[in-house]
Amino acid sequence: MVSSEYERRIADRFATFDQDGNGYIDREDFASAAKAVLAEFGVPARSDKGQALYAGAEAFWQGMAGIADRDGDQRITRDEFVGGAVKRLRDNPERFAEIARPFLHAALAVADGDGDGRATVDDTVRVLRALGAGEDVARGAAGVLDGDADGKVGEAEVVPAFARYFTVPE
Repeated sequence: MVSSEYERRIADRFATFDQDGNGYIDREDFASAAKAVLAEFGVPARSDKGQALYAGAEAFWQGMAGIADRDGDQRITRDEFVGGAVKRLRDNPERFAEIARPFLHAALAVADGDGDGRATVDDTVRVLRALGAGEDVARGAAGVLDGDADGKVGEAEVVPAFARYFTVPE
């Protein structure tokens, strides 16, 4: 049985996706997230990295809609998000990781200043802040993501951590 505490925590995560705060998640929220990350790093939307990030945002939106948009109206309400997350993602966090992977991969590429496939911890903080995290939360999360303390964060660390954030009850 899924606990009400878990459902509450998942409902709190809803705000992470509802970029404009209008009470539902839609395609525009994912495009807004991509736009915010690109603006933070001064990367043009029409660049290869910009196009990859928008494509990743669209893929992420499509995956989320497939999991949670029960009525097919192209909007995910808080109740649909909680229901989709609790009923589907908790039992299969790998699926959630896979639908998020294209966006997370592209966001890391935008933040990767030296082309080594990883972003610095400071640039990871910038991505998280662009996505709406507060400074303290962003710094704490980036520090946790840098598990080997080398000052860099890569896809192998980000994707499973992202899935855990949304799917692990504790």
